[in-house]
Amino acid sequence: MDHVVGMLYSAVNENYSRLKTIVSDMSQEEIDYKGPNQKYNSTAQLIRHLAYVDLCWIFRFKGEPVPKELEEKYGPMLDQNNEIPFISGVSLKQILSDYDEIFSMFKSVCYQLTDDQLNHTVDYEAGKQATIQWGIWHIADHNRYHQAHINQLHKWFEEEKQKLGS
Repeated sequence: MDHVVGMLYSAVNENYSRLKTIVSDMSQEEIDYKGPNQKYNSTAQLIRHLAYVDLCWIFRFKGEPVPKELEEKYGPMLDQNNEIPFISGVSLKQILSDYDEIFSMFKSVCYQLTDDQLNHTVDYEAGKQATIQWGIWHIADHNRYHQAHINQLHKWFEEEKQKLGS
C-alpha cells in the first residue's frame, strides 16, 4: 500500500478490530437488545449498518454501483420508516463473517489505490462529493461513532440484567 493509503487503512483496520473485540463475548440476546423500552438500534443492526455503509464507499471508490446481490444481502441503507433496517436472530458469528467479507473488499481496494488517487472526488448521497481520502477517514470515524452506541447498549444490557437478577 502507498504510504498515506496505508495510514488511512490502518485507522479503519484498528477500529474494525476494536469493534470485533467489543462484541466478541456478546450473547444472541445482547446483540439483539434494543436498549431501554426497545427504542434504539441493536448491536446487530449497527454492525450490519456499518458493513453496508462501508460497502457503499468501496464501490464509490471503484466508480461502480453496488452489485445487486450485495445490495440485497447487506442493504438497504434505511427501511420504509427511514430507519436502520431491523434484524434479529442473526448470530454474531454470521454478522461478523459478513462484515469480514466487506472488510476484505476494502483492504483489496486500498492495495489498488495510490496516494495520488486519494484526492479524486466521488459522489455520495444526494449531490454531495468527497475525496477518496475523506471517504476512507469517514469509514474509520463512522465505525468509532457507532462503537459508542454499542458500548452504551452493553452498559444498559448489563444494568437491566443486574436489576432482573436482584
